[in-house]
Amino acid sequence: MTSKYKDIMKQGLFEQNPVFMQALGMCPALATTTSAINAIGMGVATTCVLVMSNIVISIIRKLIPDKIRIPAYIVVIASFVTMIDMLMHGFTYELWKTLGLFIPLIVVNCLILGRAESFASRNSTVPAFLDGLFMGLGFTGALFILGSVREILGNGSFMGMQFSEVKLFAFVLPPGAYLALGILAGLFTFVSNKFSNKTKEKS
Repeated sequence: MTSKYKDIMKQGLFEQNPVFMQALGMCPALATTTSAINAIGMGVATTCVLVMSNIVISIIRKLIPDKIRIPAYIVVIASFVTMIDMLMHGFTYELWKTLGLFIPLIVVNCLILGRAESFASRNSTVPAFLDGLFMGLGFTGALFILGSVREILGNGSFMGMQFSEVKLFAFVLPPGAYLALGILAGLFTFVSNKFSNKTKEKS
């Protein structure tokens, strides 16, 4: 893997993590992370849309007039969201029913439109694919961590399996979502900065 591709990977997973570092996609991050399974479902759906829209926008970027680029990007994104919505309805109905309105709302997720505008529209297909993949994985990982913490503390369970009768119900409510997100974002930033400083010292 070349240095450029390694940078794309590090930025997506750590340095520019969509949730913990850039605070993008906060609506699904807070609303769908009441359990780890819901978090994974939303993260994977968003990643699929992000990867596919990045690829298509990168391919057609020179064909889109500058004045209509944003509407064109939204049409591309909305097309893939519709496909994902229909696939989830057909194959993962219970998860689709749980996530509900938040699947169609992927269309207006600022993470996807932001990557289309700032990266996919300015780079070739392979870098755009990798940017979508690692940004999506970073988003999914953040949602999974947040969903796991909220489920463990709020329901005494993990991935739907009950293991404790101690339940702090506040963590499955909106105030608990903000509290858990704030603590995790702070820890993520601290660890990321420590790792970054150690890497600089070695180099």
